[in-house]
Amino acid sequence: MNVRKYFVLPGIFLACFFSLTTSSGIYAQPQGHQHSVAPSVGKPESEGAKIISGFKFKPLNFIPPKVDRVVLENGMILYLLEDHDLPIFNITARIRTGAIYEPPEKSGLASLTGYVLRSGGTLSMPADKMNEELEYMAASVETSIERESGSASLSTLKRDIDNGLKIFADVLMNPAFPDDKIRMRKDEVIESIRRENDNPQQIAGREFRRIMYDRKHPYSRKVDGTPETIEKITRDDMIAFHKKYFHPNNIIMGVSGDFNKDEIIRKLNTVFAGWKKEEIQFPEIPKVERRYEKSVNYAYKDVNQANVMIGHLGINRKSPDYFPVKLMNFILGGGSFTARITSRIRSDEGLAYSAYSDFQTSRDIGMFFVSLQTKLESTNRAISITLEEIDKMRKAPVDKDELSMAKETFMNQFIFRFTTSASIVAQKVDIEYEELPLNYLETYLDSVQAVTQEDILRVAKKYLRPEDAKILVIGDKEKFDKPLDNFGKVNSIELK
Repeated sequence: MNVRKYFVLPGIFLACFFSLTTSSGIYAQPQGHQHSVAPSVGKPESEGAKIISGFKFKPLNFIPPKVDRVVLENGMILYLLEDHDLPIFNITARIRTGAIYEPPEKSGLASLTGYVLRSGGTLSMPADKMNEELEYMAASVETSIERESGSASLSTLKRDIDNGLKIFADVLMNPAFPDDKIRMRKDEVIESIRRENDNPQQIAGREFRRIMYDRKHPYSRKVDGTPETIEKITRDDMIAFHKKYFHPNNIIMGVSGDFNKDEIIRKLNTVFAGWKKEEIQFPEIPKVERRYEKSVNYAYKDVNQANVMIGHLGINRKSPDYFPVKLMNFILGGGSFTARITSRIRSDEGLAYSAYSDFQTSRDIGMFFVSLQTKLESTNRAISITLEEIDKMRKAPVDKDELSMAKETFMNQFIFRFTTSASIVAQKVDIEYEELPLNYLETYLDSVQAVTQEDILRVAKKYLRPEDAKILVIGDKEKFDKPLDNFGKVNSIELK
């Protein structure tokens, strides 16, 4: 399957035109490119710009390639897409597990299990032997467990599918978890944690999550755990965690590349033979309470720039307002140099090189935040501007051109998510894992196009709360332009 034959995008032609005209002094970018640069004020419109503005294209009509969905007898869900352009074979899998299910006194258990699952080899193949086999085949097998999911992948050549599948299945079903590999990984993680306070951005991300969520909720914890909790984790804990969640009916697998559908299903049934479906009792996770409580938080760090995070609770992944919220955020601070926060703080005021916003979605309520770095002497000013821009989004509809650019960017980016068969099946796996409608990709463009200026204003009023935002600043307050208590009572954080 050559994905390129599925579409011809106007932006591709524009990109070619731009590359031919830049040598003549005309600057432009493909439609929807996030890193656009504002035209110079007062300059007359160039001939090239007039030509470009006159281009007319038919509405984009893109239909995603069809992917086969199959459920094996053991409950494993497969998405299959044959692609015979190159002799390669890929599997991407999601396992319903995650750090949210580990006991708080042993935080880091899920991440440690996900890493040693692969690095420790299997009961029948030690890690060194597995590494040699995979290197000889120019193949890779990887595993990990994050906050709300586990993942596994296989990449190999067509000629090595049988051997690759055998190793891949063995890793998922029969990990060895040897003590030496566990100790090695523990030492690596603990050393990484000890270095965190050397990086202001890592400090900000860690502490902001703690500020945002109740300390008893797993969303407030770091996926890697702490040195204390990591040392409490035993080999038996890891074996039990794997045994609880790694079952075929708890896995969604995307298969792509140079294979025959019926033949690969037979091979998968063979390598996973004997792996039985099991009823899994997932621990109950407390619901995130949607509370807005303003707070100002500060941690001292001897650095040249202040690292600032501002935000509050946002939405979950299945929110009916997902598309208007994401488009609204693009206009506010997610659209790189064209976004309001970025344009004003970076381009107009020259206060920061990096300033952006995002709605981070989770299975439960995620975070809305703005992240920026600015010189210490402009910290207060940068925070004030950010809060002003957030408030402006709630007071008036966005400009038609702003919404049009946001939509075009989303649609163009969507098209380029289908450049490889592996990326296509990976999206199908994610959609099923997130329990989104199975026709999500087919309706994506319509969902984007349906968003109106009124929708943007409505969700801005509903989900943006600058008066209740939590503010976190990492830096040296003695050098700030104004005291932080300008925004409220300051809570000091001691970095340990």
